Amino acid sequence: MTYCCGILVRDGLVMIADTRTNAGLDNVSTFRKLHVFEEPGRHVMALSTAGNLSISQAVISTLQEGLEDPETGERRTLAECTSMFRAAELVGAAIRHVYDLYGEALKEADVRFDVSFLFGGQVNGGRLRLFMLYAAGNFIECTTDTPFLQIGEHKYGKPVLDRSITYDMDLYDALKSGLISMDSTMRSNLGVGMPIDVLIARRDAGCAELNHRIEPGEPYFHDLRERWSAALRAAHNAIPRPPYGQGR
Repeated sequence: MTYCCGILVRDGLVMIADTRTNAGLDNVSTFRKLHVFEEPGRHVMALSTAGNLSISQAVISTLQEGLEDPETGERRTLAECTSMFRAAELVGAAIRHVYDLYGEALKEADVRFDVSFLFGGQVNGGRLRLFMLYAAGNFIECTTDTPFLQIGEHKYGKPVLDRSITYDMDLYDALKSGLISMDSTMRSNLGVGMPIDVLIARRDAGCAELNHRIEPGEPYFHDLRERWSAALRAAHNAIPRPPYGQGR
């Protein structure tokens, strides 16, 4: 299983992804799911993945090597895209290309073409944008009304983001909320686990401000987990008992 979230606030973009993959209870591995494409001063793009690992890796490799144009024979890459919208279209085309290669064989093996992506960043000083792409290569875009998107095992972390994230909040407060969301997911689903990869791209900076891996036992994340648990217990204790029945 997987949990990835992207948060788009006024000051910039936060991307967070776990690294655990499962092929059964006794086959747990670590693979990077947050991939960064960066040319400082021109563009910074981040792509996080959920779903079938072989499919997502094939899509990433296709984007790294370039997607061949059937009419011209030229290879299109993310580095050549003039906007984030064009880059999102290229990611969608790479997904469909991988489906054309392996979709029928996967169906014969009774394996679903199960993959999704979060794709965010900024190109040439254009709009900072965040998209969620589906298995068909189509996508939706993050908005100021709901300034975050999630893929994978999202239900445990969503309440944290629903209650805390606003478009005008500080960039590192958004990171803190995202990490609490990740911790809540990890506490409830053993299929999501550390290390955790984090990216911050500040608006108009033209490069990643933070590209960091949180390893097990890292002091800040451990402290965050303990403080959040203590705060929840304190809030629970501070709320009066329900005035119903024998418990009043």
